[in-house]
Order: sequence, then structure tokens, then C-alpha cells
Amino acid sequence: MANLGLIPAKWAALTPNAQAVYDVPNDRRINWSDLDSTVRRLANGLLGLGLQPGDRVAMLSKNSVEYQALYFAAGRAGLVTQPLNWRLASPALTEVVRDAAPKAVIVSDEFLEVSRDLQRALDIPHWFEFGAGGDGSLERLVESSSDLEPETTSRIGDDDPFFILYTGGTTGKSKGALHTHRSAGAGMLNQTVAERIVPSDVYMLTGQMYHIPIILSMNYLKHGCPLVLVNFEAKQALEIIEAERVSAFLGITTMLNWMMAVDGFEKYDLSSLRNIQYGGGPMPSSIVRQALDSFPCTLIQGYGQTEGTTMCFLSQEDHANALAGIRPERLRSCGREGFLTSVRVVDHLGREVPRDSKTPGEIIVRSEANMVGYLNQPELTAQTLRDGWMWTGDVATWDEDRYIFIVDRAKDMIISGGENIFSVQVEEAIASHPAVLECAVIGVPDEEWGESAKGFVVLKPGHHATEQEIIEQAKTQLASYQKPRSVEFVDELPKAPTGKILKRDLRAPYWEERESAV
Repeated sequence: MANLGLIPAKWAALTPNAQAVYDVPNDRRINWSDLDSTVRRLANGLLGLGLQPGDRVAMLSKNSVEYQALYFAAGRAGLVTQPLNWRLASPALTEVVRDAAPKAVIVSDEFLEVSRDLQRALDIPHWFEFGAGGDGSLERLVESSSDLEPETTSRIGDDDPFFILYTGGTTGKSKGALHTHRSAGAGMLNQTVAERIVPSDVYMLTGQMYHIPIILSMNYLKHGCPLVLVNFEAKQALEIIEAERVSAFLGITTMLNWMMAVDGFEKYDLSSLRNIQYGGGPMPSSIVRQALDSFPCTLIQGYGQTEGTTMCFLSQEDHANALAGIRPERLRSCGREGFLTSVRVVDHLGREVPRDSKTPGEIIVRSEANMVGYLNQPELTAQTLRDGWMWTGDVATWDEDRYIFIVDRAKDMIISGGENIFSVQVEEAIASHPAVLECAVIGVPDEEWGESAKGFVVLKPGHHATEQEIIEQAKTQLASYQKPRSVEFVDELPKAPTGKILKRDLRAPYWEERESAV
């Protein structure tokens, strides 16, 4: 793999005046020539501060041209981009920044107050602001720096660190997954094969650049395709698809649900769409079918983690076959291993479990797209990466053709009366009710059974259902011990930045209350 920071250089030479990025929130369009010049100048500006290859540069911003430019500039300078989750409160963000110890921090004008909190708490030499409300320091750094190719570019690539993504995911404390040019490039190649990218594509980035969707935006840019940046809102996303002739995007379950729920959805011209990838957690098969009926394009599912980029895919043909009645149960799977990936389902000793669609085990992954480790956490790295395999913590079964069916996170399994209940199966049953927009199932304390399944349900706009109706619907598809014993209706579910539902937040009030009573 080459230096991924050079992606804009190729297209600046081939199509200098073609649009590279349309930054919708800031109403800014930039062509390849100007993007490449910005990247070179930013790289030289950072090196001119005395930063050395391997040093981190943090970015606190929503999606923007500057954000994308930093990834490429850091790559060419040999620096490591550390994107910051702007949804975190200042104390949590402070701990993340302290852990990675960046030499420079770049902040958009939207987060100046948070930036002041960080500056008071941390000793970091260089701070830069950009945007109309900022002090113009980043703009001055870029304008005053050389437009020549940085002297570091030719020496950087392959196994040099490229970016570090912090993930608390569904489990709690943030940890920094370190990726190299090689691992990021391998993840991009997996995506290219699965998405079947073509040069005429226009890609809309719906996820934030502080998480693994950055792989997707860089990959389409690597193909010379225009990138459209949005901060997702369902109605605006539909308008942008129509106006910019978007052909592909990643939509987590919640995004697709809300887009389909937009009033007048059927009136939007979505004919430019070629393919939608969905992910961020299991999607009930009823929602998959609705999306296939609603969007005029193919669908694929991508299963991945921050640590391993995207690892498995349920292909376009798998979706079409399911609609035609051929192995429809595979809509509940996340497909098979990607082009550069090997996937196994194993017991606690690392032995493969039978491919019988019923014996659960943990998913482990071997791939060049895997992270090289967690920053500053050698023990956790050793637990996660063993003999070339990454242990994901996801529990699954697999069938005779190696299709992977995720049944739970290892920590999310419910044990009721000695029986294992996998929350994904209960969620699938609840989601089959026509009024359900999305749902989550957790285990709550039960005096008789130890734990019982409790469902949290968000209803579709304008729909109504009772607790008993939801339970009765679930009972039609589950064994008696698996059914939810209670259902609570909520306006929204707590989510991580990736869109994954934070079940620990739903569990906490029930289990903390019990522990405090002991």
C-alpha cells in the first residue's frame, strides 16, 4: 500500500478542475487542484511547527473540507490524525486527548467553548481554529506554508501509523484503535470489492469523520469520485441525493428508518442511487425488506468494527435472492467474509464451532485491515489480538456456506432461568410489528428467573401500539422463555456515534439500583 495522503495528488493531475468535495453544511465546493494544494500546505505548515513523523494531530469538528484535508495532509507528513468525538462532554474528551497526547489540536468555530476547556486542562503546544467565528489561525497557517510536496511524503506509507480512532462503542471506556496506511488501505479494498465502486459514483458521507466511515469517504475519493459531506438529517439527505445525483451512501438502521418515514418520501427523485450499504448493528429483516421496496437500488450489509474496519458483507445478490424466496433467513445474517478477510466462529479455546446455524461462538477475524493495536494499552491489545486473529466480542452462529449470524455481544446475552436468550432474536421478533420503528432488548433483574427480557420500543410517527400487542407479536416467533416480559415505549434510544444502540445505558438504572440495595 502506498501513502494514502497522495490520493488527491493523482486526481489533481488527471482532473484538476473536477469537483472533489462538496461540503454541504458550509456550502463550500472544492476541486481536486485546490484540495491537493491545501493538503500540501497544511502538511508543510504542521511540519514547520517542529512536529515529527508519528506525532498526533487532533481535530475537533463536524464533517468539513478541512477535516478531510487533515487526513491527507497528516498522511503526507507522516503524522497521525486523531479525530475527536464532539458528542463527548468535556471531561471525557479531555481524557481521550490526554491519552493520545497530540502535539497540535485543530478546532472548528462551533466548538471553541469546548476547546477552551481542553486548553485549560491540557498542556498541548499548538492550537488552531478555523471557520468564520474562529481566529483564522488555521487559515493563516495554510496560506503561509509552502505549496511544494513535503519532503516526508516519499518515506511514509505501509506500516506507518495513519490515524487513531477512539471507541467506547457499547462497552464503556474509550480506547484508541491505531491504524496504519496498510490497514486503512486494506479496509478500502474490501469496500471496493463489496460496493463495486465505479468512477461515475457520487458518494454521500452520512457518518462522522471521527469514526470508521472515514474509510468510505477516502475510498471513493481514491476512485476519483466526488464526495458530498453532510451532517445527517433525514429530509436534507433526501434533498441532497436528488440535487447532487448521489449514487451511494452508508445508512445505519436509524438513518434508513427516518428517511423512509419522511413525509412525501415517494416524491423525491432517488433514481441516481446505485447502492446503499447499511450497518452499525443488526437490522431487522422486516426493515431490510422495506428498504429494498422503498429505495430504487441494491443493498449490501457491512459488518465491522473500529478495530477491524469492515469484515463481512451480505451481497447485493443475497438480498435479491431473499426477496425471491431463496434462503430468506440470510437477511438476518451479516453475510460472509470480505475479500481480504478470514473469519471464524470459535469457542473459548479457539476451536471452530459446527456450521449448523445453532451453535454459538465468538467471531474472530484475520485481516490486513485489522488495527495494529490499542494505543497505550498493551494488555488489552494482547487480549484482543492473538496469533494474528482479532477477537471481536461478538457472538454468532454460522451456516454450512459460512454466512455469519450475529446473535449478540458477549456482554449482552441474557440468562433467564438457566436458558440463554440472545437479544437480537427478540429484537427481530419485536420489529416485525408494523408500528415499530426501532427497538432494543436488554436483561433486567427478575426475582424468579434471575433475568428477564425487557424491550424498549420507538414507534413510527403516527403509529400506536400497546405493550401487550408488542409482546403478543413477539410470542408468535419466539419460545415462551425468550419473549419480552415487559415493553417500554421511548422517544429515542441512546446511541454511540456509529449508531449502535448503547444497551449499557439502558441497563444501568436497573442493575445499579439492585447493586445499591445490596
